[in-house]
Amino acid sequence: MPEVTIHIIDRENIPHDILVPTDMGLNLMEISKAEGLPVEGTCGGMALCATCQVYIESNHKLHEPSADEIAMLDQAFFVEQNSRLGCQIKINEDIDGLIVRLAPAVMDI
Repeated sequence: MPEVTIHIIDRENIPHDILVPTDMGLNLMEISKAEGLPVEGTCGGMALCATCQVYIESNHKLHEPSADEIAMLDQAFFVEQNSRLGCQIKINEDIDGLIVRLAPAVMDI
């Protein structure tokens, strides 16, 4: 089974190296939640809530954000130039070694 390693830095600045299968159709939000990281994913991965926002910290070339993702990020808190919604980042061989940092939770305001 093909796998990739994803590096997620949590809100306490603790890195988590996660080995993820590429053949299950998963996304970064689902992986984060499965690892017990504090990612809500309230909308279930529909790009409607931004509770899975991450900052891309590696130089990976990701697919362009959809219009729905851009619209959601336009309404979200703590948005940076490298912000993406974890639910919109599909796990595949192209993102092996991806480094992301969890954005602050809205509750942290």
